[in-house]
Amino acid sequence: QVQLVESGGGLVQPGGSLRLSCVASGFSFSGKAMKWYRQAPGKEREFVARISWSGDITYYQDSVKGRLTISRDNAKNTVYLQMNSLKPEDTAVYFCGVVLGKSDYWGQGTQVTVSS
Repeated sequence: QVQLVESGGGLVQPGGSLRLSCVASGFSFSGKAMKWYRQAPGKEREFVARISWSGDITYYQDSVKGRLTISRDNAKNTVYLQMNSLKPEDTAVYFCGVVLGKSDYWGQGTQVTVSS
């Protein structure tokens, strides 16, 4: 079955960096676009970034452009989110996701907390 397992979250000071990873299984990873979303307490889940199956096309939410970078390694079935210059408003649970047919699949999420 489809599995997405995120890791790499944690507590970081403002201005710091984290690298999130999402290992995928149960589908043809190299043929699918992948995405990262996040959900802050009391807020709806929101789009963060998306990467094409080949990795050469990326999209970002305006507020993260220039600070967060999505990438993938198809040989490792893994998508990454490099997070630099983190701000308190980046605090959220981060989820990776994939659309297969008419269904959205999500991992369990990884908590990112940006605080001094």
